[in-house]
Amino acid sequence: MPETITVGRVLRPHGIRGEVVVEVLSDVPGRFAPGSEVLAAREGERQVTLKVATSRDHKTGAVARFVGVEDRDGAEGLRGMWLEVPRSGVPAAPPGTYYHYELLGCRCVTAEGELGRVVEVLEDGGGLLLVVDDGERRVPVPFVQSFLRKVDVAGGLIELDLPPGLLDVCASRS
Repeated sequence: MPETITVGRVLRPHGIRGEVVVEVLSDVPGRFAPGSEVLAAREGERQVTLKVATSRDHKTGAVARFVGVEDRDGAEGLRGMWLEVPRSGVPAAPPGTYYHYELLGCRCVTAEGELGRVVEVLEDGGGLLLVVDDGERRVPVPFVQSFLRKVDVAGGLIELDLPPGLLDVCASRS
């Protein structure tokens, strides 16, 4: 399991007073409330802690200003940063539901054997798809109750009962 969970991304500055538009990737109410803290970094850079000074809803997520960022130049310096929180700051998922990050890396097995590990979780409009990779093929597997025998995210295991032929039809070798 990752140590931190991505909850947003700074898209661009908003106005001249240090505000930024944030793509919110969390459904936790108050995630960007004034006084809350997030870890911010770009890939390959050291993380810094940012404290939310103000925030409000916006059509793409939120408009926020962070303590110490007072003008457009400071806001521009945040462009493209990923915003994360420690995993301990994420509330437990409701029973029978799972966060995407909990499913990533889980081994998937059927009665016939090992399918591979979940390498991606996609939302396709009709529900979630687990992209399972065994090193030779990638298979999108619908993450639906009727196909699930057991989901043990703590143990990193998903047991599936798939319809005959699904793997042959959906697999891609790449």
